[in-house]
Amino acid sequence: MFNPVKKLACATVAGSGVLMVSAAQAIAAQPTPWQKWHQPAASPGMEAIEAFDIWTLWFIVPITLFVMALLAYVMIRFRASANPVPSKVTHNTTIEVVWTLAPVAILIALAIPSFQLLTSQFNPPEEPALTIKATGYQWYWGYEYQGDAEVTFESRPIGSEVIAGSKEAALKEREAVGKTDLQKYPNLLAVDNEVVVPVGKVIRVLVTAGDVIHDFALPAFGLKMDGIPGRLNETFFQATKEGLYYGQCSELCGKYHAYMPIAIRVVSEDDFDVWQDMAGDDVDAANKALMASLAEKEKTVEVAGN
Repeated sequence: MFNPVKKLACATVAGSGVLMVSAAQAIAAQPTPWQKWHQPAASPGMEAIEAFDIWTLWFIVPITLFVMALLAYVMIRFRASANPVPSKVTHNTTIEVVWTLAPVAILIALAIPSFQLLTSQFNPPEEPALTIKATGYQWYWGYEYQGDAEVTFESRPIGSEVIAGSKEAALKEREAVGKTDLQKYPNLLAVDNEVVVPVGKVIRVLVTAGDVIHDFALPAFGLKMDGIPGRLNETFFQATKEGLYYGQCSELCGKYHAYMPIAIRVVSEDDFDVWQDMAGDDVDAANKALMASLAEKEKTVEVAGN
């Protein structure tokens, strides 16, 4: 039976593990020009969504081609010049049985995996290791880490001339946080403070809003949840690859709706523990220390590669 929920095994980090970790850090899931498919899946949830999309295509494509061929046949075979005396047949029991049962069978084949996927999206595979509250505002995100070490910060876009007011001001914003690399920190997606989470752990996200309806969406994780004022909506994800992943507010929320990016940085559990301990006192210092640590790992890989 088709099962859209895939189980991923965690990669063992040993020997050449430094290469694997650093290569993963280079991942930065973001939209690409003329993109025809999803961003690379980085969670079991997104893999399940992608598998279901492929499954539906196996039905959609043949049905579309069949209907087009049938229409072409009817238009050619039964055009007025080729069929001057139209048929007076009104019923065909065999055809009626076929065009009733065939769609029913197709809908069942789509409904079963669809319900399986929907169920998996509301049932984490294990107890969440971390809960983060994401609050949408006009026009930025506020995050609260709930647990033993509470971490609270705001995440705002950087490097945008529209928000900063000028090209020079936008560049200064990037320089202030060490994010001048446009490939890793692209325009309209880069933020001053990313959400930091450990790889392989189930993360619960509580989504709400402080003014109007927003939407917390990150394609690589299959996340999309409305943030509604006065209400908490719950979702979760389990990142399987370290790296930096981008999303955006996906609910039209006002003048600067296009300037509400979401950035989630997935790191090793050890790096996350260090970051969380520091972030409880100083988020900026914790971010700088984390970026320095990741940059050092990338340098180690470059040396190992040579």
